[in-house]
Amino acid sequence: MPELTRRRALGAAAALTAVAGAAAVTTTPAAAAPTPDHHHGGQPESFDEVYRGRRIQGRPASGGGHHHGAGYAVFIDGAELHVMQNADGSWISVVSHYDPVATPRAAARAAVVELQGAPLVPFNGN
Repeated sequence: MPELTRRRALGAAAALTAVAGAAAVTTTPAAAAPTPDHHHGGQPESFDEVYRGRRIQGRPASGGGHHHGAGYAVFIDGAELHVMQNADGSWISVVSHYDPVATPRAAARAAVVELQGAPLVPFNGN
């Protein structure tokens, strides 16, 4: 029997992830449907809600941001959550960087879940 190496373990994990991802895409076509969080111009709408006991807010922002242009600002309990839109239109945050979601609201909710009640610590990306 071949020896289990890190390379083989990572290859097997990647294969399982690909299979699981393909299964999720084929079994849940509604997940690819557009979300109601977008204006006609493609910019996400503002939101302000309490999710799992945390206040999450999001709104379009302009100038001075990470990309020095128009962007989107997300806050958890008043602390800014750094979010970024990927080229494919999905969104990621500094808290859930490897788990892209469809909207900034979904990124805020995922961060709240990941934080498990811990406060959001300010992020200085520079």
